[in-house]
Amino acid sequence: MLDLELSEEQQLLKDSADRFVERDYGFDVRRKAAATEDGFRRETWKQMAELGWLSVGMPEDQGGFGGAKDIAVLMESMGRGLVAEPYLANVVLAGSAVALAGSDDQRRTLLEPMMAGDLLLALAYAEPRSRYDLAHVATRAEKSGDSWTLNGTKGLVINGDTADRLIVSARTSGDDKDRDGLSLFVVDAGADGASMRAYPTNDGGRAAEVTLDHVSVDGDALLGAEGSAFAALEETIDRAAAAVCAESLGLMAVLNDLTLDYSKTREQFGQAIGSFQALQHRMVDMFVALEESRSLTTVYMPDVESDDITERQLAVSAMKVQCDKAGRTVGQEAIQLHGGIAMTDDYMASHYFKRLSVIHRLFGDVDWHLSRYADLTA
Repeated sequence: MLDLELSEEQQLLKDSADRFVERDYGFDVRRKAAATEDGFRRETWKQMAELGWLSVGMPEDQGGFGGAKDIAVLMESMGRGLVAEPYLANVVLAGSAVALAGSDDQRRTLLEPMMAGDLLLALAYAEPRSRYDLAHVATRAEKSGDSWTLNGTKGLVINGDTADRLIVSARTSGDDKDRDGLSLFVVDAGADGASMRAYPTNDGGRAAEVTLDHVSVDGDALLGAEGSAFAALEETIDRAAAAVCAESLGLMAVLNDLTLDYSKTREQFGQAIGSFQALQHRMVDMFVALEESRSLTTVYMPDVESDDITERQLAVSAMKVQCDKAGRTVGQEAIQLHGGIAMTDDYMASHYFKRLSVIHRLFGDVDWHLSRYADLTA
């Protein structure tokens, strides 16, 4: 039977994260963090490590704990705070890739310092022409003796500009769209031949384009078995898609609260706009969209860890479609009901709307997930 309640440990995690967002991570703190050169504050990152958050979802034998539901609890709270620190990039993306594909020694070498907040990781998997096709990889890795040489370009490496190590997908055999022949490599961000063009994203985050020009890595940089990384990469992206669904719940909740509060104070024709029945109906639609997403996410989140690949993918695609559609409804209604103030950089609503808009395109948009769901149920 599916347990819809939080365990004692998950409730403690939620309470800890909610207190942090409420007491220590106000909107002004977030704006200042996002405006720094790194796009986040390293002191806050270390604090998150001390609280144990960087260990959530990581293997227990490396000091981690919890799973997809625990990550969801944390991501929803981070969504409420619009947290800029790179939890998604380090733990959910790069950390998951290492945990799923790496050997025990590789996991120990990479994950333990990452969980301590001492090592920053980023996953470089997308390419300029790949869209959402994880197998569309033109980056090549050629073996020479005990080393490998990597050549290619990676796009939208989330928080790649601050990473110490990059987890790079590269083709060791096969054609550009083959699922077989994909491998993952650990590459020093400052390696000879590796160059990076960093840029801010629309939601106030950071990303980078990475070019690998005859980058040489040792044989032990290969994560797991040669040519068999696709399954691990696919599961990693499914985990990330589920995580941003949970994040969107926090984002939508804040937008709903902001809109409701604004409707009680903004007056038109001598009365608060919240007294107009037409606007009340629209705010009810926003609330319903959020609660539908919360219900579906609660039901399907445990399936993210299913050993049945089809069951996992169906669950992730169902969540992503619902949360993306709801995010668009809530975000657009919040902007409309606020009026011009919601489009200004000084007001919170615009930043939450931007993040929801970016999430809509991350790890597969509505059309892509609808197509995958249809294919899986055909």
